Amino acid sequence: MTNELRRLLVPQALGLNLFLALGFLGGASRWNLSLWTLFLILLAFVSARNAGHAFNQIVDRGYDALNPRTRERPLVTGELSLRWAYFIVLGSAALLFVAAALLNLLVLALAPVALAISLSYSYTKRFTAWTTVLLGLVESMVPVGVYLAVQDAWTWTAVVAGLAVLFFGTGFETIHSLSDLDSDRELGLHSIPRFLGKKDAIPFAAGMFGISLIFFGFYARLASLGPLFLLCLVGMGFVALWEVSSLRRSTLTLRGAFSANFAFGALFLLGIVLGLLPLPAL
Repeated sequence: MTNELRRLLVPQALGLNLFLALGFLGGASRWNLSLWTLFLILLAFVSARNAGHAFNQIVDRGYDALNPRTRERPLVTGELSLRWAYFIVLGSAALLFVAAALLNLLVLALAPVALAISLSYSYTKRFTAWTTVLLGLVESMVPVGVYLAVQDAWTWTAVVAGLAVLFFGTGFETIHSLSDLDSDRELGLHSIPRFLGKKDAIPFAAGMFGISLIFFGFYARLASLGPLFLLCLVGMGFVALWEVSSLRRSTLTLRGAFSANFAFGALFLLGIVLGLLPLPAL
């Protein structure tokens, strides 16, 4: 894979979402599933991410050319053609539907909804600050999709898992969008930091992280995870606290934000692994 194609297909947040997907997969299946099912779930997950990410770069290429953070994206520089990007979107969408059909009818029925949400957020920043929340909604589809794929039914556990990721994703995307605040103002684009201002956007992100941790705690109870998960949940809380406190001190870089969220996802996956271990009899 060329570096240009990698930048089109592999968003920086993929590591976080992959950890979350694997963790919820363990929680939903207790690690009791076939390699074929695992492959289909991961194929659907990666395909949906690639379709959304590539489509976002297509529709935003004009704005990306004027933003210092994104002006080196391959569609802006011409390193990759627009035709190739559309091929990636359509091919990824096709793979998503194939994987969904092979999983179960419920996942297949909801795949168009998931794809529509993943693609539509690219336009919303033009007229509403709630794009940040919509991005959180996109990320919340990861645990919901995993549970539907494994259990083939709606459950409260899936709903709570989705809410946990919705609030965490909203907090993270709020922090992420702070790096584009000046550019958004100049280009007339909307975001929660532009709506609230940088000073109030930071406690908003902190509140989103706090609510998400509460839902992660509820999820642990519904998924019958052991006490070792709670130790990792505490670690997730410290990661979120470090991220917000670094932001307040203006020492948080974009790379640092992604690293913190990578650590958050890794701790969640570790918590699932440890939380499902049988405790020794006393």
